[in-house]
Amino acid sequence: MKSLILLLFIGTGGFFGAISRYLIATYTQKLFGGFFPVGTLSVNVLGSFIIGFAAMYFSQTIQPEYKALVITGFLGALTTFSTFSLENVTLLQDGEFSKAVLNIFLNVTLTLAATISAITLFKRVYG
Repeated sequence: MKSLILLLFIGTGGFFGAISRYLIATYTQKLFGGFFPVGTLSVNVLGSFIIGFAAMYFSQTIQPEYKALVITGFLGALTTFSTFSLENVTLLQDGEFSKAVLNIFLNVTLTLAATISAITLFKRVYG
């Protein structure tokens, strides 16, 4: 039962995070024009800022459901880049510089490669 409640907290946060992502990114993109994907950049930067603050706040004795609601649910739907940022900052703070660099390199290159591969496969199959 506790697992189900935790999932409901994550889902609720995700619901509001996804809607927030759409509204913020769309508004920002319209505000600054289409010359650069500033909408995505804005939610990534905002999410990274919020997760830095939330990670510090939730490091105190806070119920895990609220951490799941905000960090996993809301910020996970707003942007997965925020988690990526926090993980790398944690690695750097722990003195794991080579792991942080490797994580950044692999995340950027492999996700770009995966997207390119999917587009290429789609074009070959559905042409």
